[in-house]
Amino acid sequence: MEQLQQLLQASAKLYQHLTNLPKDEEREDYIEKVHTLLDDRGILIEEMRKNGFRVDSTNKSHQMLIELDKGIRERLDKVMKLIQADLKDLQNAKKNEQQYMNPYSSVQVMDGRYYDKKN
Repeated sequence: MEQLQQLLQASAKLYQHLTNLPKDEEREDYIEKVHTLLDDRGILIEEMRKNGFRVDSTNKSHQMLIELDKGIRERLDKVMKLIQADLKDLQNAKKNEQQYMNPYSSVQVMDGRYYDKKN
């Protein structure tokens, strides 16, 4: 039971941390904290699995754990989509910068030669 309470506390901490989406300058620390909390939670889950823990849907603590897990997954998906969108914006910005620096890079030219088919 003590491990279950620790898992509930770790899950609640992670859930609470995921409620606030990070600002751009705080993203690295935010992700680092998410990794730490996920690692701590993963260690507890592995220990409980080794001890033969099974989820019982009639137990209130187990139901709470299931709900927290669903919420954590949803919020992790939101954070992942936010990061993917930022990466996509960054890639577009790099592409636009390259296009600006060399606007003729995509143009294929025959070295200024002109062939007249008339003889």
